[in-house]
Amino acid sequence: MVVSLGYFIFDMAWCVYFRTEGLVMLAHHTMSILGILLTLWLGESGIESEITNPLLQTRWFLKHSGRYDSFLGDVVDVLFVLLFVFMRIFVGGTMLPKFIIKCGGVAMYALSWVFVVDIGRFAYRKSQLKYQRWMNRHRMAEVNGQDVKR
Repeated sequence: MVVSLGYFIFDMAWCVYFRTEGLVMLAHHTMSILGILLTLWLGESGIESEITNPLLQTRWFLKHSGRYDSFLGDVVDVLFVLLFVFMRIFVGGTMLPKFIIKCGGVAMYALSWVFVVDIGRFAYRKSQLKYQRWMNRHRMAEVNGQDVKR
């Protein structure tokens, strides 16, 4: 938990300093920091649901290395969406020990639904763009070195 606390403090400072995230992510980081501090103080916690974080980091590295628009980028996105929904919505809220931690869990659960809506919008936009590119590629044919409609 101390390592997780260090990560969230560092990432929160990064997000605030470089202004890379919006209010929802800053609220998530604030609630996570407070929750981890409470967990360390009480000596117990509920289920840990940051299993999706390595996928977010992989996505970032793929984007910055120019490899995001690939099959691997699609696999990372699909795995992220599936794991996020499963861990945050179905698993995360069921294993909370004390009432105060349950209150924090409910707050994180509500915030997770905000993330699910954002992730759903992202998945819809990405799938629409991929479909449009696929349709455009199949509507065009190369004739004498020129793209023409079929």
